[in-house]
Amino acid sequence: MEKLKEVIERAWEDRAMLQSDEVKRAVTEVIDLLDNGKVRVAEPTESGEWRVNEWIKKAVILYFPLQKAETVEVGPLEWSDKIPLKKNYAEMGVRIVSPAVARYGSYLERGVVMMPSYVNIGAHVGSGTMVDTWATVGSCAQIGRGVHLSGGVGIGGVLEPVQASPVIIEDHAFIGSRCIVVEGCHIGAEAVLGAGTVLTASTKIIDVTGSEPVITKGYVPPRSVVIPGTYVKEFPAGKFGTSAALIIGKRKESTDRKTSLNECLRDYDVSI
Repeated sequence: MEKLKEVIERAWEDRAMLQSDEVKRAVTEVIDLLDNGKVRVAEPTESGEWRVNEWIKKAVILYFPLQKAETVEVGPLEWSDKIPLKKNYAEMGVRIVSPAVARYGSYLERGVVMMPSYVNIGAHVGSGTMVDTWATVGSCAQIGRGVHLSGGVGIGGVLEPVQASPVIIEDHAFIGSRCIVVEGCHIGAEAVLGAGTVLTASTKIIDVTGSEPVITKGYVPPRSVVIPGTYVKEFPAGKFGTSAALIIGKRKESTDRKTSLNECLRDYDVSI
């Protein structure tokens, strides 16, 4: 692995090396390791923090100029792309419903279910996770085990800058319909995002459970129940409401994971 890392780092600094067979083999091997789940773009450490493996992201970026676009035809359908699709889903123990697509270089752990949806290169999706209809998992996103990405959810991809953390959704989180989580936002384990919640790196996440609001950005603590909200911001033309996310409470131990979105929001008297 250290040898692979060394080759990738040298090629990253000198793109002329992309023409060498050594670099081509190294980049291809890294993408194959990603595809089989043997390496990850980001991974949890023993301390509970997440470490970004920048050199693996560099390999993903270097993979694109090495590939040539090819035409793929399936019946009347046609694509032209540089990245092939994953194969052998039955062997992997993954249920995938047409026309779901996962790109080569993404990893789907045994037990993943993909309704008509999309998973991009570099992404890692844990066992038992449901990627529901028209949900998208962007490049290098890290999705934990037992997660539910509801219909139309958009999980953003993060490739550059290479030191940037990808979007991370930890185990057993429930992401409601049409939520958007982008720009490296991190959702803690068993958190619940109500339908339509939008989280970017600059979105104010406001904990309103105490006597005073507590404002953070980029991170939703474990077991938090989050809904869309607004806060007032002053502009030259006047004061206007801008998008925010409100932490309105914690998920209860008694809440069944499979019905957590509805039950959690009902607990806090929020319309579904």
